[in-house]
Amino acid sequence: MTETFVQAVREAAGSAAVFENERMDRHTTFRIGGPADLFVRPEHTDQIVKILRICREAEVPYFVLGNGSNLLVSDAGYRGVILQLDQNYQSCRQENDMFSVKSGILLSKLAACAKEAAYSGLEFASGIPGTVGGAVTMNAGAYGGEMKQRLVSARILTEDLEVCDIRAERLDLRYRHSRIMEEDWIVLGAVFRLVPGDEEKIGEKIAEYREARQEKQPLEYPSAGSTFKRPEGYFAGKLIMDAGLAGFSIGDAEVSEKHCGFVINRGQATADQVVRLIETVRETVLQKFGVLLEPEVRYLGF
Repeated sequence: MTETFVQAVREAAGSAAVFENERMDRHTTFRIGGPADLFVRPEHTDQIVKILRICREAEVPYFVLGNGSNLLVSDAGYRGVILQLDQNYQSCRQENDMFSVKSGILLSKLAACAKEAAYSGLEFASGIPGTVGGAVTMNAGAYGGEMKQRLVSARILTEDLEVCDIRAERLDLRYRHSRIMEEDWIVLGAVFRLVPGDEEKIGEKIAEYREARQEKQPLEYPSAGSTFKRPEGYFAGKLIMDAGLAGFSIGDAEVSEKHCGFVINRGQATADQVVRLIETVRETVLQKFGVLLEPEVRYLGF
């Protein structure tokens, strides 16, 4: 990465923060990952477009990050540019039952905004530790709810770096899948339609989900959330538990005894240890039950 390239990115970023050799363990919920060559936190859409255009012209790889809640970055880090859309790229605007947001807003904050306005529909998402951008991209869900149930449209940055609004029904939203993933689009924002409700009851439901998470999930340790997608007809956590892998570890990477569907970082886990643990779990479950688990965690920099 040349000084000329770095300077061009800094100029395109304008007022946005730009860091060289930024450690990614500071930006993922796994608390794992080596340094990214260049790390940028854009504040405006035009900055994003300019930076990505520069990357493409220079043939430098790039990756767009939200809260880093579903990501494992390699110990060697990332040779390229990472753009993080989180607190620096967020907003929430309400017009009757429609909530328009930028992709960097946390789901917990969006659910709180909806509650304060006495609108229901996103309580299920209140405890998911990600941004709207990531949640829409993978059609995140919990407790029987999914993003597609409330999503009206998404503002997309296409492969051609064009901004357009696409209706939800055209996004092929399925279990942990969307057209966005297939097309390698970037979510810049979203519009949700919610339902008028009682603020107190909405708050009670959010608290109920929070308590359930605290009781059943190992929230006291860094992780990337559910490590595996739910295999059809099974539950990943139960398969792993029945395979005798509860508490199984490689270094500080461990299958949570509290919820076997989670791989946790007990302190100093490396990405290599996590990968080896995941592969061991997959091989063991396949041998014992004939079910091939598919990781839900995305790998970056491997």
